[in-house]
Amino acid sequence: MTRTIYLVDDDDAVRASLHTLLSLQANLVVHNFRSGDRFLAGVPDLDPGVVLLDFHMPGASGLDVLQALRDQAAKAFAAIIVTGEGNVGLAVQAMKGGAIDFIEKPYQAEKLLAAIEVAFAKLTEDGAGAAHMQQAAAKIAVLSPREREVLTGLIEGRANKVIAHELDISPRTVEIYRANLMTKLGVRTLSEALRIAFAAGLIPPG
Repeated sequence: MTRTIYLVDDDDAVRASLHTLLSLQANLVVHNFRSGDRFLAGVPDLDPGVVLLDFHMPGASGLDVLQALRDQAAKAFAAIIVTGEGNVGLAVQAMKGGAIDFIEKPYQAEKLLAAIEVAFAKLTEDGAGAAHMQQAAAKIAVLSPREREVLTGLIEGRANKVIAHELDISPRTVEIYRANLMTKLGVRTLSEALRIAFAAGLIPPG
């Protein structure tokens, strides 16, 4: 499977060196950007991938790019900071900003390639998690407001009579809503419904 890497660095020599190294790796497609601004301008049209990002650049800095990537939720990117001005303070800023790793120049090829593999693994993991969340949310979305209220009551451990009292309906009506929501969710047990609710973010895990 082809994987995509974006090189974002204002130093032509660094981009050329990284491009040469990465082009030798199997199944990697490498794209170059000489500034953070140019990369961010292209993000809407880019495929998800790993971003090798310089920290200090004219215009949008590496930290600015990290923040912009965190703010957009349409696509998945994993960023690795590669900079010649490495220090603890910058590393902390980068990791807080969402970077997967922080690598100082001159970099060791083995270390950089290992970090890239970790970043791609995280992208795959995040993608699977997002797909699971979307599937669960789609199931929850078909429930009526009253069915969601009954589901929430059941998840919080309330008996049918208590739910009925809180919603000002009869226990028999609660049973009907419960049966309907189980059918819509495609589950047979409360534990299965619980897993779907958690995955969809309907309620926070306690």
